[in-house]
Parts: sequence; structure tokens; C-alpha cells
Amino acid sequence: MPDPVPIEIKLRSRSRLLCVAFDDGRGFELPFEYLRVHSPSAEVKGHGPGQEVLVLGKEDVSIRAVEPVGQYAVKLVFDDGHDTGLYSWKYLYELGRDREQKWARYLERKQQAAQPR
Repeated sequence: MPDPVPIEIKLRSRSRLLCVAFDDGRGFELPFEYLRVHSPSAEVKGHGPGQEVLVLGKEDVSIRAVEPVGQYAVKLVFDDGHDTGLYSWKYLYELGRDREQKWARYLERKQQAAQPR
């Protein structure tokens, strides 16, 4: 079965959500902060397993633009200057499907980083 493809992408600036509807009938509301801290860029993901970077301080980040990249992805342009991550359809779907677990893990890592060593 092929990967789901978005049939609609809406940027909701006031509510700070990227709404994505897929051709399999599923739809997701993805908060800007969530998208920023889970950027697929090398800046966030690193260049291999275990090199991920914990991105902090993005609670108020906004998306200025959603730019199509061929027939397979979008580039999100954030107001903090970050614009190097290409969000493939497959990755956007994964972010929506696994949002609860990914967000919980991020909050856990964020809390651990705030604790004195």
C-alpha cells in the first residue's frame, strides 16, 4: 500500500496549527512548536542515530510560509529563521499519527534538561 498523500494543507496562524488532511481519510492538527522541535533537518536530527538535538524555547514560534517541494514534501519556513527541514508526506503523516508519543517524549527530555546536574 502506498504512503498516504495530503489532499489539503491549511496554515492556521492564529491557532498556531498546520492542518493536514490525507487521502486515506485521516487528518491531523500539528502545532507549530511540535513541528519545529521535530524538524527533519540535520540541525535537529543530526547526521545519524544518537545525534538528535533537543530544541528548546520554541513555544511561540510561527510558520511564515509553507512551500511545496515537488510532489513529495513541503518546506516550512519558521519565523525564527529555520527553513532547512523538508517534511515529506510520509513524515508529516508519522508526526500526526504518533503525535501523542512524540510530544510526551519531547516534554520528558525537556524536563530532564531543566534539572540541575
